[in-house]
Amino acid sequence: MFNAAFCSFNIRCNQQDLHALFNFKQGVADPSSVLSSWSTKLDCCDWKGVICSNITSRVTGISLPCSTIPPIYIDKEDKSHCLTGSINLSLLLVELEFLEFLNLRNNDFLALQFDYLHNHNCHNLSIATSSHSQCVNSSTLRHLDISRNRNIAINNLKWLPYISTLEYLNLCSVDLSEETNWLQLVTKLSSLSLLAMRGCQLKDLSLSLRYANFTALQVLDLSGNAFNSELPYWLFNLSSTIYTLDFSSSSLVGHLPKDLLNLRELEFLNMEDNNFDGPIPDWLGHFKHLETLILGVNNFSGSIPINLGNLSTLINLVVGSNPLTGVVSERNFAKLSKLKFLNIYSYIGLICDFDSDWIPPFQLEELVLGFSNPNLPAWFYTQRSLERLTILDSTFEAPEKFWQFVSSVIELDLEDNLIDGDMSNVLLNSTIIDLSSNGLKGCLPQLSANVVIVSLSNNLLSGELSPLLCGHNVSNGKNNLLYLDISLNNVSGGLTNCWKNWKSLVAIHLGSNNLSGKIPPSLGFLSNLTSLHLHENKLHGQVPLSLQNCRSLLVFNVRNNRLSGNIPDWISHGVLALQLRSNYFGGKISPQICQMSSLIVLDIAQNTISGHIPTCLGNIKTLLFNNVSHNKLSFNFPTSYPNRFYGNDDNLELVTKGQVLEYGRNLHFMTLIDMSSNNLSGTIPPQLFSLIGLHSLNLSNNKLEGEIPNEIGNMKNLESLDFSTNQLGGEIPQSLSRLSFLGYLNLSFNDLTGKIASGTQLQGFSTLSYMGNHDLCGPPLTKICFQDDKDEHTKLVDEDGNQSKFFEWFYIGMESGFVTGFVGVCCAIFLNKKFRHVFFKFLYDLRYRLHVWWSST
Repeated sequence: MFNAAFCSFNIRCNQQDLHALFNFKQGVADPSSVLSSWSTKLDCCDWKGVICSNITSRVTGISLPCSTIPPIYIDKEDKSHCLTGSINLSLLLVELEFLEFLNLRNNDFLALQFDYLHNHNCHNLSIATSSHSQCVNSSTLRHLDISRNRNIAINNLKWLPYISTLEYLNLCSVDLSEETNWLQLVTKLSSLSLLAMRGCQLKDLSLSLRYANFTALQVLDLSGNAFNSELPYWLFNLSSTIYTLDFSSSSLVGHLPKDLLNLRELEFLNMEDNNFDGPIPDWLGHFKHLETLILGVNNFSGSIPINLGNLSTLINLVVGSNPLTGVVSERNFAKLSKLKFLNIYSYIGLICDFDSDWIPPFQLEELVLGFSNPNLPAWFYTQRSLERLTILDSTFEAPEKFWQFVSSVIELDLEDNLIDGDMSNVLLNSTIIDLSSNGLKGCLPQLSANVVIVSLSNNLLSGELSPLLCGHNVSNGKNNLLYLDISLNNVSGGLTNCWKNWKSLVAIHLGSNNLSGKIPPSLGFLSNLTSLHLHENKLHGQVPLSLQNCRSLLVFNVRNNRLSGNIPDWISHGVLALQLRSNYFGGKISPQICQMSSLIVLDIAQNTISGHIPTCLGNIKTLLFNNVSHNKLSFNFPTSYPNRFYGNDDNLELVTKGQVLEYGRNLHFMTLIDMSSNNLSGTIPPQLFSLIGLHSLNLSNNKLEGEIPNEIGNMKNLESLDFSTNQLGGEIPQSLSRLSFLGYLNLSFNDLTGKIASGTQLQGFSTLSYMGNHDLCGPPLTKICFQDDKDEHTKLVDEDGNQSKFFEWFYIGMESGFVTGFVGVCCAIFLNKKFRHVFFKFLYDLRYRLHVWWSST
């Protein structure tokens, strides 16, 4: 202990290394002072992330990975504290002569520079220069990890061969889509033993290449790319010994080739989430050292080969999510004594035919099962080490024995089954629980303090919330529940006032039940609440002011209730979606709503709101630009398994394009303002049309008047527009025809006049878009426009747009006939009293009929 401390104390930083590290620091932006220790006050070997040799005191490594915690409620990790800027890799390698290890994983670097003209200290790096034919190949770098720098710009990999000593190269999640010659460049690294290029947007596997010069490669990860091809020939002819091979999620096709057996030392084989078809090959049972075999999410058909039961070294077996059929029995698992993870789910249906007395040779930690038998296999209850259990698309009975057995499981996923079970007396104890869509009956179960996530949605559960939220087992302040979903059930009664016992809650989904009463003030204790769904119930009264304490609230959905009062304008200014439609909210729209600068959905339709539309709505920041897609409304909870998360997308039903559409995973792409079916009056403020990021705007069924502002042409991303059933007048602005994404338009039942702009997409909408505007003419309406744009004189025009010659001669004949007839009529009137009386009666009747006709049109 003393000797180690003494050695560390005597390490003195080399001045050349010190200079190189300062150069690196100058090219880096450090928003959270990660490099604060990089100063002359400390020996550079004591700086954070700097590794020095205990013998020479020279810098041999830099390890500065950024630690990020995946967020609970957004799709993008927060990297605001990570290093960013530019990596001048060539300068770093030239100046740090003994650098062997460089790890900048998961930062937010934007550029990688590699200067081929470093003439000074040129002997440190094998690079081509203008004054030397080639530098001495003496780079010492063996480990390079710049993975998960998702915004870094790397257009090519031509610099790779200049670091010929590389043994470990990790470029995962770096965009390499412009590099088509990646394989030829990587194979020039003769010492490379690990190559990880997952999610690099690679497309070419070089199928024509027979041999790839990997002489030391042991680990190859090319998963998450878009190859759209079969496996390449060079893969089966490698001279090195491959232990790990990962081609998952790479759009591969065809059968699994038997040439894979050439890689006879394989320990890890992952071909998940591709388009492989045909049967699962029985020759896979010939691998002697295979520990992990993952073939899930493909198009493999037929039965599971018996030969897989010979893989005595197997720890993980995944064949789920394939259209597999046939019988599964103990013979499929005869020698799998080391098995810990088993996935044999089939969405068509496997028949389990296990001996009721069979005791497996394994104890599983994770089981994913899907079967067509009426009961669980008997061996299921022999698994005492289960931590994660998933059963899908199955029908089985769940007696008390079952619920007691699964109470020790950490993660329990039983969604989309048909389970015969009453939940009234069940105590759920798992950390993560998903029992949605199962037809479960009875009252709500009880939750232990261990439960973090629970979804009971879309079942037949009834009764009240009180037993779950206010029961004797609820220990005040000691609950860990983050996510509660009981939507789409038959739960009745009030919302209770026990929410102060659940202060950790982040999301509450209670929509589509029979809940009644008022929203309780105790919901205001949930300071971490981000998503609250109470829609389609029978709640009444006002929204309690205490909810202003929920400062993290992002989604507030109370549509289709009986709530009243003014629009709650005190809700968190960070709210993303505010849905109050189909209630009894009244009053005016407060300008305070304009301070909700993060809004992407404002739905206050079908209420009794009056007054004018505030001009300040044009200031909502997230709608001023078409860049709202980063606000993904999804949950991301860490699980007990490393690097695996429980995800759940928030969802809303929105009225757009004339229909009700449900937005879930794509909700964050939808931007909407819906104020329809209220009592709004006044004009439409032109400022509203500065929201160029808006996709759907609905102001229909109000009392709006005035003209449609010409500024509407600014809304370049608008897809749905509904101004129907108002009192809008004037002509349709020509600028409206510039909205190239507009797929739905409804301007019906207003007082619009003039001609629909010809030669534009406005004529491509149906007559339903314009009906009820009596003075509107031109296609697609049948009413013909008589006013020519270039001539003030009225002309009759036929439907083809050409003046009719027939009407020219008709007018000439009518003029001469009128003169002759007029003289004759006048004589008859003044000479015959009876005829004079009949004539004036005729004029009176004609005037009345013309008045009626004019009113009807």
